[in-house]
Amino acid sequence: MNILIASSEVVPFAKTGGLADVAGALPKEIKKLKHDVVVVMPCYKTIDKNKFKLELVGNFDVQIAGGIEKADLYKTKLDKTTVPVYFIANPKYFDRDHLYQESGEDYIDNDERFAFFDRAILEMCKYLDYKPELIHCNDWQTALVPVYLKTLYLNDPFYTNTATLFTIHNLAYQGLFEPKKALQVTQLPAEVFSYEKLEFWGKFSFIKGGLIYADLLNTVSDMYSKEIQTEEYGCGLQGLLSTRSADLYGVINGIDYSVWDPKADPNIKENYSLQKLEGKEINKKELLKQYGLKYKENTPVIGVISRLADQKGFDLIAEIIDQLMQKNLQIVILGTGEPKYHQLFASIAEKYPAKAGIALKYDAMLAQLIYAGSDMFLMPSRYEPCGLGQLISLKYGTIPIVRETGGLADTIVDYDLVDVFEADKANGFMFLDYNSEKLLEKIERAVEVYADEKAWKKLMKNAMKYDFSWKASAIKYMELYFCALGKKQG
Repeated sequence: MNILIASSEVVPFAKTGGLADVAGALPKEIKKLKHDVVVVMPCYKTIDKNKFKLELVGNFDVQIAGGIEKADLYKTKLDKTTVPVYFIANPKYFDRDHLYQESGEDYIDNDERFAFFDRAILEMCKYLDYKPELIHCNDWQTALVPVYLKTLYLNDPFYTNTATLFTIHNLAYQGLFEPKKALQVTQLPAEVFSYEKLEFWGKFSFIKGGLIYADLLNTVSDMYSKEIQTEEYGCGLQGLLSTRSADLYGVINGIDYSVWDPKADPNIKENYSLQKLEGKEINKKELLKQYGLKYKENTPVIGVISRLADQKGFDLIAEIIDQLMQKNLQIVILGTGEPKYHQLFASIAEKYPAKAGIALKYDAMLAQLIYAGSDMFLMPSRYEPCGLGQLISLKYGTIPIVRETGGLADTIVDYDLVDVFEADKANGFMFLDYNSEKLLEKIERAVEVYADEKAWKKLMKNAMKYDFSWKASAIKYMELYFCALGKKQG
């Protein structure tokens, strides 16, 4: 099958979130399954053309905003693969310091920028004479591709046999714009702006384009695919998603074990494995040293790597942080986010200098040491479409404490499900109700089990045996690709 994966960000070229990890890893596994796969993304100013060996392929015209813009096309390959990655360049749209926003404010022309990108994707295929059987679109930034295919390109014989899959990585990000301008820049017919189509509370909704016009839909976990059909998680789109429930699937993200493996990780103090766990304690000592904390025997370290925001459960952590600091534990936090949490954790570090280590930044090297050196990994998210942190921490024998939502619910098996634990499946601790008391109870339970050295070691080994590699996910995506193609062909 000829597959085109379209994404606004791809690792290692540009990243703001988990979407980039998916777009960088999934194509590699699809290629291993003997399919032809191509990736396309915008050519942002932040991408180093020399470092990534981008070569200019040519250029073509794109109709946008009542005029014509030139698209320069560059090409390279995903690292250590033959998978081609194409970059659509235009200084007007992509020569900026950031991908989507600056100083916390979205670029005011994001509608035009990504309408250009989406239409350029379709013109690029024709320019290259590459006929994709399946175009895999991701989040609102590529959601107009299915719309264009079923409107402006409906009678184009080049795309007669092209199906689409639209993946929702986070429904909260919808691409909402002022309708008059959006219709003008996208050049879509006026009839698409209706309640049944792209209108959403008076705004022009990019994401509704993907949800309505794509042949198949999926989210990044089975639980999240069900949650977004409810009022609590549906972000106002639950009715629409319910009408498409037969076309809506869940596929859990994988992780790249060539990067995330304590046995070979070059960024940690001491490598270790399921068969040789001793090195984990060495990493714990190094982690505490880097945070300026003293190592205490038989005292668990809880690690947190996250955007500091309410969505990630930090409102719950804020309510119990003083109580936590009275327990036999230490906590290390790495991340940036809302100013109120910067202030809170800065004050906590001052108040409890022997128990709390706070790094209000992002540091990839330190992140890997947190996975390796912590005993537990905290993710009490209000919602979590998939989550990668818990998958990584499992591989490192660092036990997740999570809320039962989205991908967390699909990947973590609670220790206190005794019958499951006896089957060697328990790999963490999980609470359901979104309140701080339940979170505190679950942390206390984890600390209690940690004190039982035999039980904790068994739990660590259970966790490290889990396999969330991309291979299984890629096979499921291929099933969806064939399903979408079958639906397209009737």
